[in-house]
Amino acid sequence: MTGLPDEPITERATAGFTRAYGTRPAGLWAAPGRVNLIGEHTDYNDGFVLPFALPRRTVVAAAPDSGRRWTVWSEQAGEQVSFGRAQAAEPGRVSGWAAYVAGVVWALYEAGFDVPVARLAIASDVPLGAGLSSSAALEAAVLTALLDLGELDVPVADRPGLAQRAENGYAGVPCGIMDQSASIRCRPDHALFLDCRSLEVEQVPFDLGAAGLAVLVIDSHAPHRHVGGEYAARRTACESAATALGVPALRDVGTDQLDAALSRLDDPVVRRRVRHVVTENQRVRQTVELLRAGRLAEIGPLLTASHRSMRDDFEITVPEVDTAVEAALSAGAYGARMTGGGFGGCVLALVDRAAAEPVASAVSKAYAERGFRAPTSFTAAPGPGAQRLG
Repeated sequence: MTGLPDEPITERATAGFTRAYGTRPAGLWAAPGRVNLIGEHTDYNDGFVLPFALPRRTVVAAAPDSGRRWTVWSEQAGEQVSFGRAQAAEPGRVSGWAAYVAGVVWALYEAGFDVPVARLAIASDVPLGAGLSSSAALEAAVLTALLDLGELDVPVADRPGLAQRAENGYAGVPCGIMDQSASIRCRPDHALFLDCRSLEVEQVPFDLGAAGLAVLVIDSHAPHRHVGGEYAARRTACESAATALGVPALRDVGTDQLDAALSRLDDPVVRRRVRHVVTENQRVRQTVELLRAGRLAEIGPLLTASHRSMRDDFEITVPEVDTAVEAALSAGAYGARMTGGGFGGCVLALVDRAAAEPVASAVSKAYAERGFRAPTSFTAAPGPGAQRLG
């Protein structure tokens, strides 16, 4: 397994700021990546999700600047980018990783705020391209830093919408609000039960340590096959099914209505897509009920059922993630599933704390036998959302 880097991420951000600007930052702000415990492709169907914040974080070292341009240095990209108000005001003018930073400035201006000009340095140990919401972590950390530097009064409940707008409207990524909500609103030892229609949240107890459990996060390192056409096709299928069924969204179809709803749909592919969404929403609710009752290990079969639904009905898994799930289950995991949008990314497995290393080893062995690129893994306990560190 792989753990956090030896050098603290805060020190890397501070050192990067000092190298880039010749002085120390005014403060440090951090926001986490996330894993979605359960509830996949339910968000754009007005459904339910249950993410929690990872211990992996993006840290922003920042200080106000008296000039007219925002300057940002990235450890991962190894470059520095500068942009002015005109570039920040026009989506697309800043591209690549820096678009997520410029997008936050743009979203704040669009919302009527006087955004402080700043110098920033970014370091992160949230893996890129693994489905752990590195972009949301970046947006949330930058947003939190700029709000503090400018003494801007934005309620925490309103912040995910600003971060999402940065990604949708400036960076051009049509994501839902789950990732930003998790990165900003999560709490330690809790999962965030989010209603994607009302945006109401509940902090659900998920104290893995007290239960002697761990969530093992396995990065499949599968070549990411999440092509836009596949995602769009599934979203279109869900939306057309809702129209055919006469409901605002598939969230409005209950499991007791599922058979009747499926009988009204002619396309077998669309029927499978609907079955996944409806049953997945039910699995989220059942998971929340078990967590409220403190029965953490008992959510395992729901996680596994979620994966099999993604594999068979929504058809968004790939051989690497299927192999990781089956190997983890064979090695004694209570449950395992792919997390994220699909076509690659990460698997999470609920295990006894002492079993994390053996399960990770079993997955690595299964990968070697299949000739896959070796996976990496780490254990994750629910951590805090975006915050100032100092």
